[in-house]
Amino acid sequence: MRPLAGAEISELRSVRFVLTDMDETLTYRGRLSARTYDALERLQRAGVTVIPVTAAPAGWCDQMARMWPVDGVIGENGGFFFERAEGHGLVRTFWHGEVDRQAIVTRLDEIARQVREAVPSATFADDQPFRLTSIAFARPQEIDARLAIASALRAAGADATDNNLWVLGWLGGYDKLAMARRVLAERYDVDIDAAGDAVLYVGDSINDAPMFGFFRHTVGVSTVVRDLPQIPTPPNWITEGPGGDGFVEAAETVLRARMAK
Repeated sequence: MRPLAGAEISELRSVRFVLTDMDETLTYRGRLSARTYDALERLQRAGVTVIPVTAAPAGWCDQMARMWPVDGVIGENGGFFFERAEGHGLVRTFWHGEVDRQAIVTRLDEIARQVREAVPSATFADDQPFRLTSIAFARPQEIDARLAIASALRAAGADATDNNLWVLGWLGGYDKLAMARRVLAERYDVDIDAAGDAVLYVGDSINDAPMFGFFRHTVGVSTVVRDLPQIPTPPNWITEGPGGDGFVEAAETVLRARMAK
């Protein structure tokens, strides 16, 4: 990883999309600062499409998509894309079609029961009632406990990952990258295999690994170092600051590159 402060502006002139994790990337210690919110707004004003790509629940993502200065939100690790519509409405696109979604919810309930039987210490995250496509367990501090929950999820047939807050399970084989690929193709007519340099991704955690591994323009906020042993391909750049302060560094680098065009 290279310090973002040393990045050549010319390397980032192609960036038209900033995709970003939320928890501990836009936030820090659970709070969104005014500086970070302002950076999102400045990116939008400069014509950059901004899409948080997060494991956060549908309830949180609904509010972000409606009220934040972003163009949409990919949530629950790729389970859906919420995009602001005219007025106060939202356009909701799910990974799974309407016919399959109820069966998947039923199956996730069964998987959750199996996990709690296999790992009695596992407790649902307090945001679980606001989820539509995933199961979230509160992330234990002990790595063995986290691994046990993830293992139980996979044994029950679910996909699994963890981040700063949750051990997450879902069905469908997708991840952040898969849904980002779909959204950029269907909504913005961008093929990331041919035009991946149009995207810069900012993140900090294990579930950001697919994004770090695919895109060339990737930034880890400083706290990413905690999870590097579990991230096969590290981000190309690292910020000086953690969380939202690091995101502001990334946003300002993109904005300087646009001004230099």
